[in-house]
Amino acid sequence: MTLDATKLGWRFPRTFWVANGAELFERAAFYGMFITLVRYLHDKVGFSDQATGVVMACFASIIYLLPTFMGIMADKIGFKRALLLAFGLLAGGYALLGMFQLKATAIASLTLIMFGGAIIKPVISGTVAKCSDDNHRARAMSIFYMVVNIGAFSGKFVAGDLNDRLGLHYINYYASGMAILAFLLVAIFYTNVDMSGSGKTVKEALAGLRTVMGNFRFLSLIVIVAGFWTIQGQLYATMPTYMERLLGKGTKPEYLANINPAVVVLCVVFITHLIRNFKAENAIGVGIFIIPFTALVIGLSPALEESVGSSIIGLHPLTLMIVIGIGLQGLAECFLSPKFLEYASKQAPEGEVGLYLGYQHLTTCFAWAFGFLASGQLLSQYCPAPETLDAPARHEWRLATDTTYRFTLDHELTADLKNDSPVPAAVRELFGTHGLDLPKTATMAESDAEHIIKVDANAAWDILAGDVTYSIIETKAKPDAESAITSDLVVYANTPRAVEGVSPLPQ
Repeated sequence: MTLDATKLGWRFPRTFWVANGAELFERAAFYGMFITLVRYLHDKVGFSDQATGVVMACFASIIYLLPTFMGIMADKIGFKRALLLAFGLLAGGYALLGMFQLKATAIASLTLIMFGGAIIKPVISGTVAKCSDDNHRARAMSIFYMVVNIGAFSGKFVAGDLNDRLGLHYINYYASGMAILAFLLVAIFYTNVDMSGSGKTVKEALAGLRTVMGNFRFLSLIVIVAGFWTIQGQLYATMPTYMERLLGKGTKPEYLANINPAVVVLCVVFITHLIRNFKAENAIGVGIFIIPFTALVIGLSPALEESVGSSIIGLHPLTLMIVIGIGLQGLAECFLSPKFLEYASKQAPEGEVGLYLGYQHLTTCFAWAFGFLASGQLLSQYCPAPETLDAPARHEWRLATDTTYRFTLDHELTADLKNDSPVPAAVRELFGTHGLDLPKTATMAESDAEHIIKVDANAAWDILAGDVTYSIIETKAKPDAESAITSDLVVYANTPRAVEGVSPLPQ
């Protein structure tokens, strides 16, 4: 199929749509995994906050530095082979990341994903460009941009539900499945595009990088705009972990991260038209002016909570301020992004516009390297992981954030716990001292402690009290005087409740 250059339309060759379909799968896989990755590396793999920051900084920055060199390789072997290689690496990398929660395998899997993703970027965009002529290029790129955002939105949306229902590692299996679908789509339907024309060599690419980095004016632009993307990048670096540590599980930060692409999709065309007569540097300045307020708004959430309480229009103040902050990020992006490439192109010497635009992604490379490194240090210092806190602080955190409430029972009550019998009077009395009134119809039943928490237990019982089930676990752990444990029996309830004066749960 060839395009009619004399008449604009929306019909493109089959390979164009295949490439966009593959891009949709790839973006859904990547962003679903990426919004989860910081928590996964820390909570499941076992990296500290600082180490997680280092790993993420290397991964996220290098994946934006490699595409130029991966594009050279794709030119040599052909786009179809390059895509099959890329999706093979991605499928294997995502699967490996989910299968093993080990530091060595995590690094290995992220390396596979890094190279696979770096191949995808130039090949898909190159296919889109080669499947459209000059007259249709803008329409082709608008479709491509929309597909990228749809993929990113859907991946994070799936992650929000999947992470809550099954656990953090299952999103990696989903991502692997998406990569396999993309592999099959390319293998069956993709046809190599015209590869005529001269390509770069690695030596030429390195020489171009030196030229760009030697232009002080352009390098200054890269560094300034990298500051913008550093703040915006905290959507992935800090926000999910920050929310879960302050508010507990179930906050669905993946859904909140989707506010940014939603605002961009809804507003970018209108804002671009509105500022069509702005100088590029003025439009960029508006975006850079707005972006600090996105962090300031979120930082004001404790003061807001203190003044109005823990709920505003059904949302916790922190959640509300994050919604506003992320919305402002999307708005700032609408001002900056459309004009950035225009301004960057004007900094290039005559005849080198393509070279300079090819390296504009260095903004993201620098931003994510700094942003993730800073995120790990700041989380560790000002919002540390609960397991690093001392017993009293850890206990207060649990009271405020756990979706299951926990407190201790007197060991002497063990003998009163019988299967298929009414709740013993002593247990009722103890529950009452904590403000929990059991109904008269409540009964006892033996249960398996493993579904509550991984605990070395002698025995476990359920108290069936209407819509609420309380689980009582007799642990093998002995009382620890230093942590004020007075019993080795622990009760769990499936409803949130804050009770003062209870003992911390032993680790």
